Amino acid sequence: MEFGRSDHWRLPTAIKILIAGGFGAGKTTMVGAVSETRPLRTEEALTQLGANVDDLSGVERKFTTTVAMDFGRITIANDYMLYLFGTPGQERFWFVWDELALGALGAVVLADTRRLDACFPAVDYFEKREQPFIVALNCFDGTRPFTVGEVRSAIGLEPEIPIVLCDARRRDSGRQVLITLMEHAMRMGASPVGTMS
Repeated sequence: MEFGRSDHWRLPTAIKILIAGGFGAGKTTMVGAVSETRPLRTEEALTQLGANVDDLSGVERKFTTTVAMDFGRITIANDYMLYLFGTPGQERFWFVWDELALGALGAVVLADTRRLDACFPAVDYFEKREQPFIVALNCFDGTRPFTVGEVRSAIGLEPEIPIVLCDARRRDSGRQVLITLMEHAMRMGASPVGTMS
C-alpha cells in the first residue's frame, strides 16, 4: 500500500471572517443563520447587575449576550472554508477583538438602525487596522428605514466601503453579505490564501 501524495485529495483553503458590531445588532443571529454546522455560542444571561453597564434602549427584549465569540462555518465548493467569528458587542468584552481579528481576511460590521451609533466603535476599529470591512444594515421589523446615503453620512464612511441591507435571520441574506465582503476584500488586494493564523 502506498501512502504518497494524491492529486485527488487536498484540504480546503481556510478563510477567517469577523462579524462585528454593537450590542444587540444581530451578530449571533447572523452566524447561526448562515453556518452549515451548529454554531458555537458563548452566550450568558443578562442580569440585574449588568443593568447599570449595558444600555438596553432599543433592545429591551434581549435576554442574553455574547461574552467571548460566536463561531460558524461555511464550505464553498470544497475549495474554500469560511470560518465565521462573531465578536462580543459590549465594551467590557472588546479586549477579545484583537485575538479574533488575527488572520482575518475582513469583517462585516453589522449595524442596527435603531442604535446606529453602536456600530461606530467597530467601524473605527477596522479603519484603524486598515482591514477590509463592509457595513451591513440589519433591517429589523418596524424600524425607520434609512437610505444608504444617510447611513454613509452618519457613520462617515468612504465611498468605496460597501453598505448593504440585510436580514440577519435569513440564510440567503447573510450569505449575500459575505459574498459582498469577499468581493470587496479582493478588490482591496486581500488574499484568501494563508489568512488563518
